[in-house]
Parts: sequence; C-alpha cells; structure tokens
Amino acid sequence: MKRLILSVLLSSAAVAAPSRVKELVDVQGFRTNELLGYGLVVGLQGTGDTEQVLFTQQSVSGMLGRLGVRVDPRELRLRNVAAVIVTTRLQTFSRQGTRLDVTVSALGNARSLVGGTLLVTPLNGADGQTYALAQGPVQIGGYAAAMNGFAQQKNTLTSGRVPEGGTVERSVLPALGAGPVLLTLKRPDFTNATRIATAIDKALGDGTAKALDPAAVEVAVKDTTPMALLAKLEAIEVEADLKAKVAISERTGTVVMGGQVRLKPAVVAHGGLKVTINTQSAVAQPAPFSVGQTALVRNSTGEVEEENRKAVGIPATTSVDDLVKAINSLGASPRDLVAILQALKAVGALDADLEVL
Repeated sequence: MKRLILSVLLSSAAVAAPSRVKELVDVQGFRTNELLGYGLVVGLQGTGDTEQVLFTQQSVSGMLGRLGVRVDPRELRLRNVAAVIVTTRLQTFSRQGTRLDVTVSALGNARSLVGGTLLVTPLNGADGQTYALAQGPVQIGGYAAAMNGFAQQKNTLTSGRVPEGGTVERSVLPALGAGPVLLTLKRPDFTNATRIATAIDKALGDGTAKALDPAAVEVAVKDTTPMALLAKLEAIEVEADLKAKVAISERTGTVVMGGQVRLKPAVVAHGGLKVTINTQSAVAQPAPFSVGQTALVRNSTGEVEEENRKAVGIPATTSVDDLVKAINSLGASPRDLVAILQALKAVGALDADLEVL
C-alpha cells in the first residue's frame, strides 16, 4: 500500500499543466497587511486566566470603568475571562464594511477558549492606525473531557477563529498609475521570468513585456487602463519550469517528489533493526506473619531482530515513471526512504534539493 501511495504522488507530476500568470506573480505595490489587536474573551466556564495574570484583571477593570463601573483590579477574581491576541490579514483594495476572518490566541494561562465570545477589539497595522474591529463567538474546533483519571483532548483549545468576525473600518486602496506595471515572481527564476515575458508579448503584442531580472517582469500599459491590463495578464497561461525538489517530513514519514527529480546510478543497502520488549506484571506476596509488604514486580524480556536485506542497484532515471520504479524497487517504508534519499543526496546520486519540513 505504501508503494502505491508513493507512485500516485510521483505520477501526478507526469502530466504538466500550464500555470496562469495569476498564480506565478504578484503585482508590485499590491500586498496584504498584517493586523494585530489585544482583546478579551468572556463567557468561559472557569477555564479563563487566573488571578496570577495581572494584565487580565487590569483590562477587565479598565473596560468596566469605561462602562461606568468602578472596580479595583486587585479585588477581581475572574476565571471566565481570558486575555487574547487577535490577528488577521487585510487584503489589498479592502473597503469599509468588508468582513474578515480573525484568529484568536490566548495570551495568559487560560486552559480553554471553548464557548467564549470576543469583545470589541481594535486591529491595528504596523503604522499604529486602526484598520478593523473584531467581535464575535470564538470557534475552537476541538474538545476536552476528563473524569476519574481519564482525559481526552482534540486539537488546541487555546486558539480559535471568529469567521467574518472582523469589519474593515479604514479602506486600503493603492493607486493604479498610468506607468508600466511591474510583476514580481513569487519564486524568482530566470526561465520562468523569460517565459512570462514571452507569453505576454505573444498575447498582447511584441514589446509589451520585458524581463528585468529573475524576480521581475515589466509590462507597458498600451491603449488600455491598468485595470483592464491586469485582468488580461492574469488569464495568460505559461509553461512554468519547476525546480527539482524533494520535500520530506521525518516527523510523519511523508515524502513528496517533484516531476523534475532525477536519479543517477547507485547501489543501496538498507536494513532495519527491530527491538521488542515484553513486560509482565506479578505480585510478590510476603510470608505469613512476616514484616514484609505486598509489592508489584515487573519482569521484562527483550528480543532483537535485524533485517537482512540485499543491496539493490538503482538505474539512472529520465522520467517520472522510471523514478517510481526505482524507488519502489527498494521496498522501503516512507520513514526508511527519508534516510535513503538523504544518503543519495550526500553521494551526488540525487539531482534535487532536499527540503525538510
């Protein structure tokens, strides 16, 4: 089954589909902005911050003061309130009234935000200006249950989201000038920059686009508006060239290879070591009328088994199908494959970059 999964992942790259310019580039000057705010989540069932978190008590006292209720923060004993950090991303061309999804994360020692409601929280940008307000019920997407020594928990309970809980209060509208439009590649590449400029010239006329460097393509605005030009550019398709890369996760044993990965001839010998430990519990009973005590004794036995695998020769590969066959011939599990790929890269038999997730 593991071989089949790996084959599907690799074979999916065999048929390369063209990419739209929209997926390959960004427009210089159009960007998202990170917003940040400090707020309070109320309505918790005794899982909020304790009195040790002084800033939560001070925040509650300040909020009540603005509502006309004077309370000394040192006298507050709250467990239904949690101080939180609220974050979101403000997209380009966001106008007043646009709804945003916000993320809420506990700042103090609250145990859970389940069932809580976020109070009105200003969200500020890096310039200190308030761009949005957030409020609403917090959705966690997890649970926790404990009784008589049994405990069960799913997902993190101190972080959640408020879907469409934010409202834009200050518009962000970059100016669309009459000058040339500069496209910045999300992944700088000489080949892709040249192909994008060529595809634009083919679609809109020679001399329209010029690749300035691996990360930028300049497009002239001819007999149209920047808005109409950008709409045409986004739909243009390009045969993007992908860099050979292998992404591996040693934590989960996941291995994903791109279609450009190639192998050179090599010999691989890989074996595993299996250690089995069995533990049996017994009760040691003292002799009658002795001063000894009944004790629990654990007896453990171990067994070590080493796999005896033969060396496997890997031929050179020139296609994804050849790569699938070569990898599957090793008969290795995904976790063993991580070590094998690292060794192949070390001896120069793997033509790809290894990225550890």
